[in-house]
Amino acid sequence: MTISTTLFETPGPHNTQRTVELALAAARELGIETIVIASTTGVVADCVLEQDLTGLHPVIVSHAYGFLEDGQNEMPQDKRRRYEQLGIPVCTAAHPLSGAERSLSNTFGGTYPVEIVAHTLRLFGQGTKVCVEASAIAADAGVIVPGRQIIAVGGTGNGADTALVLRPAHTNRLLKARLDFFVCKPLRPLD
Repeated sequence: MTISTTLFETPGPHNTQRTVELALAAARELGIETIVIASTTGVVADCVLEQDLTGLHPVIVSHAYGFLEDGQNEMPQDKRRRYEQLGIPVCTAAHPLSGAERSLSNTFGGTYPVEIVAHTLRLFGQGTKVCVEASAIAADAGVIVPGRQIIAVGGTGNGADTALVLRPAHTNRLLKARLDFFVCKPLRPLD
């Protein structure tokens, strides 16, 4: 294997194009077919779809409805329909590393176990947490196989700055997920 980890000087959306290129190159070199793409508005998904995806199986994971505003989703419906017409699954569900626990901590204060897992993953960068979480959502939706290596693409805020070789797990077995290799990530997470 000739893949090495690429470290970006700073996190953020300016790394999106390079992250996508590195993720797809790693998938091809390692013989990994499935690419899980965290994409809130479709910008990262569109960047992936502009590439040659021959032999690859992309899966898009969006924010849950109500993430910013009750009953609303940040991904425009026309983009969602376009992806689905292309045969690309778009998974939308509660976030395994926040979801109901965030409601409890916001209401009652304190920190709860799932939030501790999320904060621990953020030690490696926000994108690492996003990749693990998006992969669990895709596993729960039945569109990827838990335990089988995938490439996961996520980011810090907007865009993508992290790609991992990951063996995902369902949410109810989240601690069985394994991060095998960083393809790329920011050198330093946000403070």
